[in-house]
Amino acid sequence: MVTTRGVEGGVGRTALMVAAARAIEATRPDSLARDGFARHFVRSARVSGEWPVHWHDVPGGAANPLWGRLGRYFGLRTRVLDDFLLGTGAAQVVLLGAGLDSRAFRLAWPPGCRVFELDRPDVLAFKRDVLNGLGATATAARTTVAVDLRDDWAEPLCGAGFDPAVPTAWLAEGLLLYLGADTERRLVSAVDRLATPGSVLAYEVKLAVEHRASPIYRSAKEQIGVDLTALFDDGPRPDSAGALRARGWTTTVRTPFACAAEHGVHLVPENEDALASNRWVFAGKPAGGPGPP
Repeated sequence: MVTTRGVEGGVGRTALMVAAARAIEATRPDSLARDGFARHFVRSARVSGEWPVHWHDVPGGAANPLWGRLGRYFGLRTRVLDDFLLGTGAAQVVLLGAGLDSRAFRLAWPPGCRVFELDRPDVLAFKRDVLNGLGATATAARTTVAVDLRDDWAEPLCGAGFDPAVPTAWLAEGLLLYLGADTERRLVSAVDRLATPGSVLAYEVKLAVEHRASPIYRSAKEQIGVDLTALFDDGPRPDSAGALRARGWTTTVRTPFACAAEHGVHLVPENEDALASNRWVFAGKPAGGPGPP
């Protein structure tokens, strides 16, 4: 029996939304990322049982604001972050707010790589049940850490076998949008404290919650009952990239539109664009600096 409580409502349901987008992306003729597990997550939850998981089933195709435009955004984000993580060659990877991310099962990790997935216990339980039902085998040494990232998660992570002395690739995909400013500051500070020189970090931010009348937000509410604007933290956002630079990290901030152009994807700014304030940040802690205490 699959435990679904963690993904039926609120932010948990957005994990199913991203999984559906990844399932659809995998079936596009110009697919950027192929996640063979995503559709199983969607079909295993009652709330998402009727959602499309194939490109041919998307009403309106590319013109659908949710599965066409936002779905393509998620597909592009998946591909860019996949490439980032694999390109580091890191022997240790930490996925903060892992959700229904299946990277530990679908990517070709280097030999000996360890992947740590942090998320709420109920989300990880749902994920475990679905993957066990499929007989899925991880392609890296995978460890799940059941935590609420609004609380202290560094100690549980280290207790699960994370080694602060090993250069690590950190990822916070689709996470900071839902956290308050103080929580984001604490999270970035914890990553800096645990990251030895040579470590890298990628994360997604939304500079402001604007264009609330965007077709994307309206479509998400109408098609799957998710009011994204109610879930986003709409307080003033901290300058986490600036905070990292002040701590000696290098940072590169990209727009999804710039990344789309590099991949030959038609994702361009629109009027009242819900994606206009989204940024992807890539940071590195140079080798030769002080390591974690």
